[in-house]
Order: sequence, then C-alpha cells, then structure tokens
Amino acid sequence: MLKNILEFRKHLIITGFRNVKIVDLHEFLDKIKKKTPSSITAQFFDADFVAGWEHLYFAVFNALLSIKQKRAISKSLGMEILLYASAQHQIRRATEIIGIKPESQRIAMIIVSDKAAIAERALSVISEQAKAQRDESVLELQTDKVAMIRKTFGITDNELNAIETRKNVLEALTDLVIERMALLSTKH
Repeated sequence: MLKNILEFRKHLIITGFRNVKIVDLHEFLDKIKKKTPSSITAQFFDADFVAGWEHLYFAVFNALLSIKQKRAISKSLGMEILLYASAQHQIRRATEIIGIKPESQRIAMIIVSDKAAIAERALSVISEQAKAQRDESVLELQTDKVAMIRKTFGITDNELNAIETRKNVLEALTDLVIERMALLSTKH
C-alpha cells in the first residue's frame, strides 16, 4: 500500500511477505542495498510483531519527526524507524524485538522515498529478492498475534480494558502500541 506523509513530502510503501525463506540474512540485506537506489530507505520487520499498517506508518512519521527536530537516536532513517516500531532506545534490543531473523517466515517492509515511482521500482527489486509471496495480510493484527504483541510492548490488562470499552481489542492494542512509540520521543 502506498501512503504519503505530506508533512515531510515522503512516499511510503508498507507491505508484507509470506513464506519467506532467508538463508543468510546479511546476504539478503546486502543484495537489496546494492540493487535499490541509495535515495530510498527500506526497513524490514518480523510481521508477527506488527500491530497493523498504522503501527509502521506512525513509526516512520515519528522517525522523520525526530530527525527533523534533531533528537534522533540513530544516524539513519531506517534504524530510527526500527527504534520507533519497537518502542526501544537501543538498536540491538530493537532488532531482537521486531527485526527480521533467519527464521522469520512473515516479514513486513517499509520503503520511504521522495518519489512514489522510485519507491515502486524499489518494491519490485525487493520483491524479486525476497522470493516470497507478497501478502499485506501479514501486517494485520489478528488474534494469533495479540499475546506476543502485548508481552513485547508490556501492555497490561488494565490499559487494554480502559481503551477496549470504546474499541475492539485489536484496535485498542494497535492504539496502545502507537502510544508506546510516541512515548519513546519523550524519554530522550
């Protein structure tokens, strides 16, 4: 799905892949870096820890905002996005939580670019390299992800119940993950 972040004049592709088989993670990432334009940022996530496309959209938004306001933790947009998506200050911890691993079978991906056409060409290259079935449904927050996401982001029953009265549990959980990301910027 192609989204725009008008405040930053950026185009964003958020998508996912199913049945991923990554033999060598570093080789996979190196090939993608070599075959895509240097003007794009591509970041990958273990889709099992993604609470909907909104989770990733707001990770990008918060990362761009932190860079603009000169309060970024990382020197790269991709890493800053990973930090926000995981609601962590430490790159190693963020990678452990939400980064892709050789055993990841469902991955989520973000491409950020100044131009939509460049982002779409990068998506074609990455799709070819992934050798997996493109499937945006891996982004969706489904009941099988709830327990893992709650544990990962430290979301309590009380927090979930407070929001759940106005929304269903999946929407409430997505909102709480986004709130955790927003709180990250206030902690540094």
